[in-house]
Amino acid sequence: MIRGKVTGRIWSSKHIETLPNGGLLEVETDRGDKLVAFDPLGCAIDESVLITQGSVAAAYFTKLKAPIDALIVGSIDE
Repeated sequence: MIRGKVTGRIWSSKHIETLPNGGLLEVETDRGDKLVAFDPLGCAIDESVLITQGSVAAAYFTKLKAPIDALIVGSIDE
């Protein structure tokens, strides 16, 4: 898993139908990398989060094939 902090929101008025309900957030990892992660939890800017990537992230969605490569799976209490 990757630890990071939400730095912003990504707005997309056009997207494919199989993208599930949730938000797209920009996250800066502890290493300083930035990535866009799908957020089913409703996390806020400056919130510390845990992210999973790759096939594990995509496999979370069992009812549809979602093109998700990075998924926020938890909010870190600090």
